[in-house]
Amino acid sequence: MMDVKLEIPLNGLAAGESRFSWHASKEFFESFENSEIFDADLDIAAIVQKSGRNVLVDCEVRGSVTVECDRCLEDLVMPVDVSIAVKVRFGESGESEESGRELISLAADDSELNLGQIVYDYVCLSLPMQRVHKDGECNPETVRFMGVGQVGEVSGDAEGDNPFAALKGLL
Repeated sequence: MMDVKLEIPLNGLAAGESRFSWHASKEFFESFENSEIFDADLDIAAIVQKSGRNVLVDCEVRGSVTVECDRCLEDLVMPVDVSIAVKVRFGESGESEESGRELISLAADDSELNLGQIVYDYVCLSLPMQRVHKDGECNPETVRFMGVGQVGEVSGDAEGDNPFAALKGLL
């Protein structure tokens, strides 16, 4: 069950600027069945500008998520700082404009805008492909067991330790 619903009520929303804020934790990511994010501490702030049927949403997501280090498999806290710009369009409009905002189409009778999936996607996409601790911060026992010194550097000076040593003689 999601601990926070990132919903903006569109019916009854006053013209002008409105502000919303939420806090998301690990339950938010569990609701999307995400097993890569172990914990989260995210503050989400949205500024909604409504003018007639035009709705613009500027959202800031800041905080941190805890993932697994790809090198030592220990917990790794990754900072998150994401900006999201959305324009809401109601019904099937043929207009196309380049505003630098992600366009969301809602049915004309929708009364709420749910930002949950959008925030989830942006946070996941903001994380790097390779998630590793800074040099020297990995669990030393795990690093020693793997035989890795620096990032990608395999220890072992003896010729017998290198499986490619036999190929030297072929050239």
